[in-house]
Amino acid sequence: MKVKLKDIFHSMTSRYGAYSLGAIALVTAIVIVANLIVGQLPETIRNIDLSDTKIYEISETSRELIRELEHPVSITVLAEKDKVDQRIRNFVERYAGLSSDISLEWIDPVLHPSALTEYETQADTLVVACKDTDRQRVVSFGDIITYDQMSYYTTGSMQETAFDGEGQLTAAVNYVTSSRSKQVYYSTGHGETEFSSSVQDLMEKANYTMAEWNLLMNPQIPDDCELFLINGAVSDVTEDEQQGILDYLHQGGRVMVLLPAEAGEDTPNLNAVFQEYGLEKASGYIADMERSYQQNPFYIFPALSLGEELSGGMSSEMVLLINSQGFNQTDPKRDTITTTPFMSTSSSGVLVVDEQDEQQGTYVLGAVAEESISSNNVSGNQTEEDDKEKETDDSGQDAEEQKSRLTVMGTNTMIDANVTDTFTTLENLTLFMNAVGANFGEDTAVSIEPKSLEVAYNTVQYPGLFSLLVIFGIPLVVLGVGFVTWMRRRKA
Repeated sequence: MKVKLKDIFHSMTSRYGAYSLGAIALVTAIVIVANLIVGQLPETIRNIDLSDTKIYEISETSRELIRELEHPVSITVLAEKDKVDQRIRNFVERYAGLSSDISLEWIDPVLHPSALTEYETQADTLVVACKDTDRQRVVSFGDIITYDQMSYYTTGSMQETAFDGEGQLTAAVNYVTSSRSKQVYYSTGHGETEFSSSVQDLMEKANYTMAEWNLLMNPQIPDDCELFLINGAVSDVTEDEQQGILDYLHQGGRVMVLLPAEAGEDTPNLNAVFQEYGLEKASGYIADMERSYQQNPFYIFPALSLGEELSGGMSSEMVLLINSQGFNQTDPKRDTITTTPFMSTSSSGVLVVDEQDEQQGTYVLGAVAEESISSNNVSGNQTEEDDKEKETDDSGQDAEEQKSRLTVMGTNTMIDANVTDTFTTLENLTLFMNAVGANFGEDTAVSIEPKSLEVAYNTVQYPGLFSLLVIFGIPLVVLGVGFVTWMRRRKA
């Protein structure tokens, strides 16, 4: 039978084919147009962060800093844009897109070599600057993506360890928009523990200038000191040093003490400072079976009572203290002092002096003591009448008041690298930096930790019946259902 060409295109099969072809063409056109439109969208909208460690995620700390910018900031990238690591390129553009007060410019140093001389830096760097404050900070690409240098000697290649885009940029923006950095001194001469590189990096990011001060050489704390840190001193201070610390506090100073993980000799002079501010140091180590890590009573997850000034940036509120000493809260020496614990054990806490001497109770593991100091009375020797009545100056106006602040923590393992690097999900460093920032009236320290780039393997360490069901059972059921459905359709 002879079939006409016109009849072919009027058949049911041909009509279905024409509809399918038209639908494919329409969908293809829609996809092309959608891609063209999406390609014109800003980087902050176009890129979705699907990385395991959320390296492109920008924290509320950074967003708040950017929202409150009072001066315009420029970010100049001195690099060949097409050769820059895509992660750095995407993050910088996403960060700059958060505010109209942040401008972003790419300069190719190959085409414009004079730019390196103008900014006094090298290629593959970011220059963050603010004209209003006349300050700038240079951030190297090597500071954003860090590598394990030692891995080169074992594997022949350097392994990426962390992505610090947010930390470096936020620290740079904070630095260039601030009029000055805050001066922090830390004590030496009593067997103090050195601060880990992580802590030093966070302090620098938060725009704190750190310098050492030996109280043995000069017991008077410098006038420009805005915070005095004592990190794990194993020997006691002398009476002159004790008086120097108290004089500094009585004049509105701020002191932060982290006790050592391995208690050495008795420290009656330093203990006397604590006692004046309502904290009596217990002699021994603190254990807590109710809030311990893997049944080790000396590895304590303290109960936290954090106000706004200490809770910023904390989500899990999980902090680990190892071999902590503790305190009993007592009445402070003056009514003007207010002592507030922010870390403590459960009611099952135990003070372990030796194997035969254990005392159960709730012990303070971290506390803050504050005292309002009048500018007309900075000696710390005010009478009870002075405490009850507010002093006035010669003009009859209320005297200006400032607050002295003593922060005490039961152990410096809170910021020890062996703890913070091993338990990366804990918020030890966040709480520590919040405690430091609270001395300056900051609810959250502008200091962002790097995000790990280590490979997270999705493995089942302890496979049981449920794991076998998920791995083998469900796929076999799906295949079986598919086979039965195919057989039925084939016979129909």
